[in-house]
Amino acid sequence: MVTLSKGYQIILATFLIVLMVITRGHHFATSLHMPDASWAIFFLIGFYTRPGGWLPALLALAGFLDYSAITWGGVSRFCVSPAYWFLLPAYTVMWFSGRWYATHYTSSRRSIFPLLLSVLGGTALCELLTSGSFYFLSGRFTNTSIIEFATRFIDYFPSSLQAVVFYIGLAAMIHIIIEVLTCKRSPTHHTTNGH
Repeated sequence: MVTLSKGYQIILATFLIVLMVITRGHHFATSLHMPDASWAIFFLIGFYTRPGGWLPALLALAGFLDYSAITWGGVSRFCVSPAYWFLLPAYTVMWFSGRWYATHYTSSRRSIFPLLLSVLGGTALCELLTSGSFYFLSGRFTNTSIIEFATRFIDYFPSSLQAVVFYIGLAAMIHIIIEVLTCKRSPTHHTTNGH
């Protein structure tokens, strides 16, 4: 398990929050915008921070950013429907996926499988909650069916997963670099067992 001091947790969370503010509302990457980092940020905050207060704060921030974008930024209200409330459990799934991975993390290759499992499983469940609720509860689609939803899920899930993997992969590379540099700087301690 990664244990960061409270100060480092605040610095990291602040950086991730700024990233969420910058990328929120851009679900797909373009030449001008990076893809929305929100799902990955919930995962990373769950992984790196300990206080449970981060989750409600992030949920409130996501809601405020959406409200601001619609009220003052001219963004369409198309996605605002009764299904919008399903973002709360969807984002919470990503946060718990990060928390789960934190309990299975070791500084070795053995962490790769739990990382893949938590990222893939969390993202799939998050996509099911967000897309499923929007498809079935938003009132934007008539004659809904499981088969049509499955087709939509297959269409949209890869791009959602790609965005999450991009940000978490970037974070993993930075994490490894910092870990390697930290190990090189810390002196090696040998125990002599009295010899």
